Order: sequence, then C-alpha cells, then structure tokens
Amino acid sequence: MVLLASFLLNANGLFAQKKEKEISCIGFYNLENLFDTIDDPEKKDEDYTPEGKNKWNDKKYQDKLFNMSHVISLIGKEGCKEGISILGVCEIENRKVMEDLVAQPALVNRNLQIVHHSSPDKRGIDVGLLYNPKRFELIESKSFRLNTLRNDGDTLFTRDQLLVTGLLDKEKVHVIVNHWPSRSSGEKISRPSRNAAADLARSICDSLSKADPSAKILVMGDLNDDPFNESVKEHFGTKANISEMSPEFFYNPWENILAKGYGTLAYRDTWNLFDQIILSNPLIDKKTDGYKFLTCKIFKKKFMIQQEGRYKGYPKRREGGYSDHFPVYLFLARDK
Repeated sequence: MVLLASFLLNANGLFAQKKEKEISCIGFYNLENLFDTIDDPEKKDEDYTPEGKNKWNDKKYQDKLFNMSHVISLIGKEGCKEGISILGVCEIENRKVMEDLVAQPALVNRNLQIVHHSSPDKRGIDVGLLYNPKRFELIESKSFRLNTLRNDGDTLFTRDQLLVTGLLDKEKVHVIVNHWPSRSSGEKISRPSRNAAADLARSICDSLSKADPSAKILVMGDLNDDPFNESVKEHFGTKANISEMSPEFFYNPWENILAKGYGTLAYRDTWNLFDQIILSNPLIDKKTDGYKFLTCKIFKKKFMIQQEGRYKGYPKRREGGYSDHFPVYLFLARDK
C-alpha cells in the first residue's frame, strides 16, 4: 500500500498539510488502434497489416507499444509511488496486444494483470482493464452486450461493456469500462446509440446498487459524448457539483473541467472531453467509510502534444506519436 505521510492532494492537485492518507490512482486511456500486425479474417483489421493501408509492420507496432507503455508508466506517480492501481483501456484489438503492452520494459516490473472479453465490434476493437495485483484483487468480471440498431435498421455491432469487481486495497469496488458508439455518422444521427449505451451502463449500476446500496462504482470510458450531452446527463444521470448529489445520481467532475476549456481530444480546433471517470454517490458521500474521491486530472505532457504544424497543440498521434486522446485519472483517498 502507498501512504502519503502528512500530505494530501487537494482539488487543484497541489499538496497541503493534512492527516496521513492512503491514496489510490484509477485511470482510463484510449490507446487509439492498438492492433497487432496479423490479419484476423473475422475482423476488419486489414488496414493494420504490413500490406494494408497503414503499412502496419512490426516496427510500427513495437514503437506504438513502447510509447503507450511509457505514458502508462507515468500516470499518477505524483500521488502514488507505484503509479496506477487500475487502468481501463479501449481500442485494443485483442488480449494479445494487452499482453505485449504489459511486457514492455516500462511496465514489466509492475506485473500488471489483464481483464479482457472479446466484443462483436466491426472494427475489431475491444475494451479491457489492467490492474496492479499489489493494490487490486480480482473477484469476477462480466461483459454486457449493447443490443441496439443503427439508424438504417441494421444491428449495431459495437463494444461490450466490461464490469470488473474486486478489492481495492481490501475494499470492494466495481469498475465498468465503456467505449460508446462513435459519431462517425454524425452526432445527431448516432445520438440514440449512445443514449442506449448510457441506459445499459446505468442498468448495470442500478443492479449493483440494488444488491448493495453502498456499492462503490466507477464508470469509465471513451463515451464519444461530452459530460453535458444528454446520454451522460439525462440517460445515465450525473451531477457536476457534489452539493447537488443524492444516491440516485452519479458524480461527474469532468463537466466543470470541460467548462474551463480543457479536454482530452481536439476536433476542428475545439476540445472535447469524451474520456471520463464517473463515480457513484458512496465515493463522494462524507458519511461513507473508506475510499472517497479526492481529485481528477487529464494526463498531458509536452512529449504527448503536437508541437508544430496544422495540429499544433493537439494530442500527438500516428507514427512516432501516442494517441489522439489524452488519458484521464483520479485519486481516491482514505484515512490510514
């Protein structure tokens, strides 16, 4: 366990004098098309093969793994010496790419463990979860399928939602990893699909809360919607301010961060904050014992940012880059 003796992160991420606290770091990262080089006949992965559109060879794959692992190795280090305890990920092709990722030099000594279930997504991308076994003990995992239709009436084959239940430093938590349907057909046309995804995520949460009203639930992912969009605010049911919280709502601190102009991805010179970690009421209720929300951040280092050209200031991606999304993370704290 990591103890920050005599210090506590405040809401601005600075250190202030407080009683001794135990801190844990939880994060999410869209790895942007982490594909291997092998053509899978059951997936539309042809672009990510040596002969494909992206000429995706072993060198490019190894460079991508190196870059992704470097970023992951740094997340949360300012608050936790061991870094991330739990990290949700998306845009991964399969379990093998996750195995290759955690075997990279920057991560291999962490002994990060993997949770993965295959999804029916047409692009062949899944969600998954990595965890530090020193901090988190897996109890069980389940995947939930989003059964909905596209605008043309055909079945929407998209990512399953991954529920992982376990003990975070001996304290039971539930993590739901999401990658909601994209806006590729247009925001308005695709909106019902994300609303349906929000309804599914909320139904999973409601089942957990019905079984245990004190359930500590973290819902994370690339939602392909901002915190103020109807899928998040209305269908899932979030509040941006702790003072407005009650058991039927989830706390979404990212809404206020986006309102200040900060985001995790940029499109046409506008920042969006699709990557979010949303918390159930017991994680912010002062009456609750154990881990509670402390602060949240976007992980954004200079080396991850495009420094010149048309996309200056955007996340640095493609060859030699990282991802088109910045990761997000938060700290939970409890009394020693």
